[in-house]
Amino acid sequence: MDYSYPYDISPELIFIPLFFSLAISAFYVFCMWKLFVKAGKPGWAALIPIYNTLVMLEILGREWFWILLMLIPGVNLVIAVVMMLDLAKVFGKDTAFGCLLFLFPWIMLPILALGDAKYLGPIAAQPPATTPAPPAPTK
Repeated sequence: MDYSYPYDISPELIFIPLFFSLAISAFYVFCMWKLFVKAGKPGWAALIPIYNTLVMLEILGREWFWILLMLIPGVNLVIAVVMMLDLAKVFGKDTAFGCLLFLFPWIMLPILALGDAKYLGPIAAQPPATTPAPPAPTK
């Protein structure tokens, strides 16, 4: 039996996808840098893998142990949804934007980072949303 497989791929064809993936990764690091700077954190924190998650949790006003919860299968999806919803809220966006941020981060993250969104502070410092009281009955 012959198990040899001829792979006639030229180096140029390998370079093109590699170049585009590095360019896209650099763009998203730039977007995270801009988000961190908007939140008053150092931009270089976006470059360090685990530290950037800790800084993001600090921006959101969540405890550090959430990073440990991200290691639990299934729980990590819930944590990701909550973090995206919180990220939208701390930058003054609504829940719909947060849902889109979870579903389409490659589109919504640059909108959040490069748009006119302002950092409002961590979730814990924001007052809870209240519904207005019904109007008093008139006689």
